[in-house]
Amino acid sequence: PTLADLSPEALSLLRTQSIELPSWAFGNSGTRFRVFTTAGVPRDPFEKIDDVAEVHRLTGITPRVSLHIPWDKVDDYDRLRRHAEDQGITIGTINSNVFQDEDYKLGSLTNADERIRAKAVAHHVECIDIMRATGAPALKIWLADGTNYPGQDSIRERQDRLADSLAQIYAHLGEDQQLVLEYKFFEPAFYHTDVPDWGTSLVHCLALGERAKVVLDTGHHAPGTNIEFIVAQLLRLGRLGAFDFNSRFYADDDLIVGSADPYQLFRIMNEIVSAGALAPDSGVNFMLDQCHNLEEKIPGEIRSATNVQESTAKALLVDREALAAAQRAGDVLGANDVLTAAFSTDVRPLLAELRESQGLPVDPMKTFLASGYLERVRAERVGGDA
Repeated sequence: PTLADLSPEALSLLRTQSIELPSWAFGNSGTRFRVFTTAGVPRDPFEKIDDVAEVHRLTGITPRVSLHIPWDKVDDYDRLRRHAEDQGITIGTINSNVFQDEDYKLGSLTNADERIRAKAVAHHVECIDIMRATGAPALKIWLADGTNYPGQDSIRERQDRLADSLAQIYAHLGEDQQLVLEYKFFEPAFYHTDVPDWGTSLVHCLALGERAKVVLDTGHHAPGTNIEFIVAQLLRLGRLGAFDFNSRFYADDDLIVGSADPYQLFRIMNEIVSAGALAPDSGVNFMLDQCHNLEEKIPGEIRSATNVQESTAKALLVDREALAAAQRAGDVLGANDVLTAAFSTDVRPLLAELRESQGLPVDPMKTFLASGYLERVRAERVGGDA
């Protein structure tokens, strides 16, 4: 297929697609057993933004960076915002961190100790202040809270504490800001997790108000979960606030999106496209939430962004009229064929044509590897905290 095979609306959606990149994807990371080091990784948030900007210059679809506090704390957030803008990047979501402090051993927003809950709430208020300083639109909350053993704490009371803590945080949001609540099936809490699924997240968001929405992380589900069903349901309710794209084989996440099951990624993007949620004004934020432990960081992000772009292009090629007709006629295999035909299409030439029309490198990865960027930052970024 070529760009001419796309409808004007589909072509516009592909041209305006954007994916937010996580600052932490560019730093050193690893497993719970070891953090591995990579030469040339950023030593501060300013250098992280430089790398985000490099990915955007090559792909044209990654104009925002998601920050994590306190990992990305700086003395002057206005300066950080200006630095990003000078690079053609805007500050996206601000992510809180209440899972690394000693006080949070038994929980943060759900902790039985009122002092510790107040400390966790205060951290989120600090994040909201950073949102105002950087122009960030959303506060994302992911909690490691939960228990390891039956009877360790009251499941019911922890939900009540969580509701109260979230209400305090929500009250500090400005009218132009929103809260997005992430969920995770399990780990590090192994008996019960306080926000383990989309239903729990949704219940709390509904209680908070219209500016509270659910974050769906594609890796945070039990094996075999029909993620596209969850996508469809949350879109139907108008409560899907954000996507965290990644991939996993058994548990947890952090692998390059689409690496384990590209057909699943396509099925998810098919629901997004069919619901009109790809439009820039849909209110759904698409971002990567990955760490690159073995591969180089920037190539890992380039591959991730283009994987999402390819699945999106395939979803935009689905013949919606033929699909609807087959569904109405009860043509089971015919309807399935419409989807699989789009998934089986090689869209790489189409996307190369798109990039060329936008003045972007036809092959972002090849261009990056030949640019000398890696060699330069390896030489320049010596010393400091990476």
